[in-house]
Amino acid sequence: MNFEPTPEQAQIQEAIERVCRPFDDDYWREQDRTAEFPHAFHRSMADSGWLGIAMPQEHSGAGLGIQEAAWMMHAIAATGAGLSGASAIHMNIFGLHPVVVFGTETQKRRWLPPLIAGTDKACFAVTEPNTGLNTLQLKTRAVRHGDHYEVHGQKVWISTAQVANKMLLLARTTPLEEAKGTEGLSLFYTDLERSRVEVREIDKMGRACVDSNQVFIDGLHIPVEDRIGEEGQGFSYILHGLNPERILIAAEAVGLGRAALRRAAGYAAEREVFGRPIGQNQGIQHPLAKSWAELEAAHLMVQKAAWLYDHGKACGAEANATKFLAAEACFHACENAIFTHGGMGYAKEYDVERYLRESWIPRLAPVSPQLILCFIAEKVLGLPKSY
Repeated sequence: MNFEPTPEQAQIQEAIERVCRPFDDDYWREQDRTAEFPHAFHRSMADSGWLGIAMPQEHSGAGLGIQEAAWMMHAIAATGAGLSGASAIHMNIFGLHPVVVFGTETQKRRWLPPLIAGTDKACFAVTEPNTGLNTLQLKTRAVRHGDHYEVHGQKVWISTAQVANKMLLLARTTPLEEAKGTEGLSLFYTDLERSRVEVREIDKMGRACVDSNQVFIDGLHIPVEDRIGEEGQGFSYILHGLNPERILIAAEAVGLGRAALRRAAGYAAEREVFGRPIGQNQGIQHPLAKSWAELEAAHLMVQKAAWLYDHGKACGAEANATKFLAAEACFHACENAIFTHGGMGYAKEYDVERYLRESWIPRLAPVSPQLILCFIAEKVLGLPKSY
């Protein structure tokens, strides 16, 4: 078993680091301060051809796997861009996977190249305020009228809706009381028509430059040709994107944790108190060493889950486990970075406070740690379902 990155993966990491180099700490600190979307970074990634890393080659993508995409997202976060940088392009990597698998050739030709080129920006509209992770209870309604659907409903925690011109939308086409099992929800990829869609930004703790929103849909008309696959099968379609999403956010969390650890170790080696560097003290050394070990373990789990996915093997438990482990390792590394810096860890100029605020994202999204543990208890350990 070879644990070295493949030559291609190593090249991806080096290339991403080159692209990210102009977007330094000052850039991300300013984006966080102004809460402005990192358009220049997004454009640079698009111009370098990275937005389509896991998209089919015949539709302008690179045709690579989730393993390579995970290396890319890890590298972005690890440069210090953190979740601000990774979230700016996260949707491109996994979001339209249902289109790749279930879309018609016409839909792929129409939708994928503009997203890869960066001329389109998409948001992922699934979660609703009163259903949370209970996706089968979604209430946003899409009623067909001849050649189009009319949609009414509300979504919440929808990232990039302020800047998006496209929306991947899951809506109910069969009333809940008439739906059977997981059927009754349909998936659409359509224009975000702002005369019919109101987007209200949520003021939040971290990752200010990548917006999160409440979305209110009132009479949006969606052409039938913007529906992905069969009517009523949308829930089964989005499942194809859930495992890659967990793997990628885990890779991003490991990258963010490593950025924090690098900062903390550098500060500990230079900062002198009582005539010696604070990094000479075991009280500083041990938490950082523990974080290194936790991040290494999480990184290996990312690679295993991504390998299983790319080889068409069952990976639900591994994808959930790696998201859980990476999120916890990231949070602890960022917390230890604050402690290492002491009072200066609270100062924005050292960036670790930004890292800590962002480290909450992989802990909370896209699925809670509690539901991950419930899933593993049921699916791996064979325990009774608890919810």
